[in-house]
Amino acid sequence: MSNKILFTIGIPVLIIVAAFVLFYKPSPPALPASGGQANKIHVFAPPANAVVESPLVVRGEARGSWYFEASFPVKLYDGNGILLAQTPAQAQSEWMTLDFVPFEARLFFVHPTTITGMLVLEKDNPSGLPENADFISIPVHFLAR
Repeated sequence: MSNKILFTIGIPVLIIVAAFVLFYKPSPPALPASGGQANKIHVFAPPANAVVESPLVVRGEARGSWYFEASFPVKLYDGNGILLAQTPAQAQSEWMTLDFVPFEARLFFVHPTTITGMLVLEKDNPSGLPENADFISIPVHFLAR
C-alpha cells in the first residue's frame, strides 16, 4: 500500500521537478548586469528582454559625467541594426555632479519588421574622442502584430 502511494505521488512530483529544471529560465538581472558601466549608469525601465512598443519610456540614473548639457543620446535599433528612433535622455535634476542623476527619455517609433532589437544609451561625448565614448546596450523584443 505505501509503495503504491509513494509511486502515485512520487512520479508526478518527479515529472514536475524535471520540467522545472529543463524549462525554467530565470529573468535577467537588473541592468547593468556586468561591465564597467555598473558604476556609471543604471537602467530601471525597460528591463532586458522586455516587450516594448511605441512610445517607449526609458528611465534610470546616470552619473553626472555621463551627461553633457543635461542630456545624452538614446537610440533604438531593430534586429537588423536599422535605427528606429533616437532622442536625448534628459536629466531630471542637477546634472553637474559626480553623483547619480535620474533621467528619462521617450522614444516614438514605427513597428519594425524584426521581433528583437537593441536599446543603446550612449555617454554624451562632445569631444568625439574614442577614449571618452561609452554606452550600454539593452536587448528588447517588439510587441507582436
